[in-house]
Amino acid sequence: MNSSLPTHPFIEVSGVENFRDLGGYPIASQPGKILRRGLVFRSAYPSNVTESGVSVLQRLGIKHVYDLRSIQEIEALEQASHSQLAKQWEGAQRVFVPVFRDEDYSVEAEELRTRNYGNGPQGFVRVYMGILEAGSSPSNAYRPFAAILSQLASESPPTPILIHCSAGKDRTGVICALILSLCGVDADIVAQEYSLTEQGLEPVHDIILNNLMQAQVYKDHPEWAVHMLQAKKEAMLNTLGEIKSTYGSVENCVIKLGLLSHEGVARLRHHLIVDAA
Repeated sequence: MNSSLPTHPFIEVSGVENFRDLGGYPIASQPGKILRRGLVFRSAYPSNVTESGVSVLQRLGIKHVYDLRSIQEIEALEQASHSQLAKQWEGAQRVFVPVFRDEDYSVEAEELRTRNYGNGPQGFVRVYMGILEAGSSPSNAYRPFAAILSQLASESPPTPILIHCSAGKDRTGVICALILSLCGVDADIVAQEYSLTEQGLEPVHDIILNNLMQAQVYKDHPEWAVHMLQAKKEAMLNTLGEIKSTYGSVENCVIKLGLLSHEGVARLRHHLIVDAA
């Protein structure tokens, strides 16, 4: 990674994997400017956070925790682990904003949903454009991506937030790519940031893979499970290219999908872009 980029974006939070600060990345068109540190964090689901981990989250000042998982996903995990997987802690508010509201967990639906992961970077593009559509759709009353972007644009000064799904890779990756891109971070760097997820999940890679392999769809197609855990730079680069091809730019995409207005984009940039010093 370029020496001008953050060398240690990961923060150790006991019981939470893939936790990192989205800040510190340079703004391509504004030399000497970076994305504000300590404001937007991303991770895998924090339900297993320990007391010492909570202390870290509280020290970071996180006030809102955006949970992008579906209720069916949470309930399925709760049944599998026999524990409550929508944990909250003092000082932070959990905001339930599912990208996919009513997921079908039948074998057929799982196969349809995961087939693209076996088709390389272009398969990921199809998955991620689907996430963009689902997270922005007017039929989704939660409007997760609009909720996150609107808070960052409207709250002055903005307070720190945590964004997570299950692994903190796909749904979290799409909204974080929108945030970085709206602020003018170069696409190559956005994709590098996305690819850090492989490093963030490395300690639990085999556990996640074994859990995935319990589902029939992955027993039939084990290669899909392996590919599903990948976070290759090309996948996000190609997704940003598809957004540009479809909408002209990420800013046009966000405005056309009704996630922010022109004024909202300007406010978000004002809140998130700061001097590197």
